[in-house]
Amino acid sequence: MASIWIPRVRPDQIGLGSFHVTGASDQEKGKKEGKRQKRDMGVSFTKLFSRLFMKSEMRILMVGLDAAGKTTILYKLKLGEVVNTIPTIGFNVETVEYKNINFTVWDVGGQGSVRRLWRYYFQNTQGLIFVIDSNDNERIIEARDELHCMLNEDELSDAVLLVIANKQDLPNAMNATEITDQLGLHSMHKRPWFIQSACATSGEGLYEGLDWLSKNIADK
Repeated sequence: MASIWIPRVRPDQIGLGSFHVTGASDQEKGKKEGKRQKRDMGVSFTKLFSRLFMKSEMRILMVGLDAAGKTTILYKLKLGEVVNTIPTIGFNVETVEYKNINFTVWDVGGQGSVRRLWRYYFQNTQGLIFVIDSNDNERIIEARDELHCMLNEDELSDAVLLVIANKQDLPNAMNATEITDQLGLHSMHKRPWFIQSACATSGEGLYEGLDWLSKNIADK
């Protein structure tokens, strides 16, 4: 019988064997990398949805002369309806939810004896709503003086200003341009401000004002 010689070959000399081991290792690494990418993607989506649905908090102070319609505005925004109000002695505070924002709105009385207390509500105010009775021609200068006196306070130096020209439904109401001139708003070069024509009883103009407030507070 003829003998057959079989050469001895070490495993590391077999190209196929070596290729197989390396391929398995790369496959395992690929699986781990895929899991890591999925995990990172999940974290990114979680952060994105948190930003989209998490509500921002904004502190708003609403003031103005008595009978300007501040409390009517507050509860129109809060409840979506007109409520019977009496002159505010002290303050009302409500959280108004609009879009992704919680506005904590402080409605402070506007009688002459109460106005000196306004400054106790200035701290941490991000936005100031100053409500004007557009039909009250006789007291527009008084309103201007009160507004400028407030805005000179250091605690309101960073607050944005929204003037609501309320009661635009009345026949003798001053329009927004007239009120802007009477209040001297164009002299405010360093403070973001906006005047919004509105009617508190119908709600017209109120949400447009909130849109401006939210955008300008967020941009600061």
